[in-house]
Amino acid sequence: MSFRVQKAAAASFQRLVRFVNAQGSTKFGDLKTRPTGVSLAGAEVEVLEGDVGNGFRGTGKIDKIQKLLCPLPQVHAIMCIGLNYQKHATEANLRVAPYPVLFTKPADALAGPNEDILVHPDAQSMLDYEGELTVVVGKDAKNVPETDALKYVLGYTVGNDISARYFQLPETSGGQFCYAKSFDKFCPIGPCIVSPSLIPDPQKLQLVTKVNGQVRQQTETSDMIFSVAKIISHLSRGRTLRRGTVIQTGTPSGVGLFMEPKGFLKNGDVVEVSIDGLGSISNKMVFE
Repeated sequence: MSFRVQKAAAASFQRLVRFVNAQGSTKFGDLKTRPTGVSLAGAEVEVLEGDVGNGFRGTGKIDKIQKLLCPLPQVHAIMCIGLNYQKHATEANLRVAPYPVLFTKPADALAGPNEDILVHPDAQSMLDYEGELTVVVGKDAKNVPETDALKYVLGYTVGNDISARYFQLPETSGGQFCYAKSFDKFCPIGPCIVSPSLIPDPQKLQLVTKVNGQVRQQTETSDMIFSVAKIISHLSRGRTLRRGTVIQTGTPSGVGLFMEPKGFLKNGDVVEVSIDGLGSISNKMVFE
């Protein structure tokens, strides 16, 4: 991914997808209609040229999605916000920090919207889901005021901050927060990156997470403690937030950890996260 040329964040697409066509070629495309289902197989898109670093341009050529891929082939950084929904803070019985709580995932945590998630044996015993609104940064940002922060957004997508609670909890492994969330493929996103022109207010979106068809999380992003704009402003304070960075903005109440009995994921469980206007991702947990 190139970051050499600084351009405006304005998206030259409506819904950016990356896909394999019937001939086996991998391409970027612009989906002109709201995504339905989780695979988008057979959907028509306008083929795009370019990349996240240098921008996209339409070719006027139409192609069909044979297989949907992660919308980003690679990522500069994955930044995640913890404890960012008021009801989630209440269920966890935790005090809200004065600033957004930040942790990171490595680049190899990135996964596609329909990929199976292979789970290491040591991460299986307390495996959990976290449906999240996910932001992709469109241009380098540093010391950005909250009032200008949304101008730096390339687009919005759906994400799941998969978490190995065994390594996260202090009583089981000393509270290794980043490690617990950093296994390969623990950050599936997709199905597309939706232009901010189609999402005028990211704080008015409905999010639903299901496990095997059962609703576990259901909220509006208005329950966020720190808005998307506040998060971007905070993350750019005194440091550069690079174009192409993925930001997971926190999960609402309803995670498996705080259910009784516990709602941890098992081998073969399918987690589906949906956000109005952005589409759905659906990933099966496969224990190694």
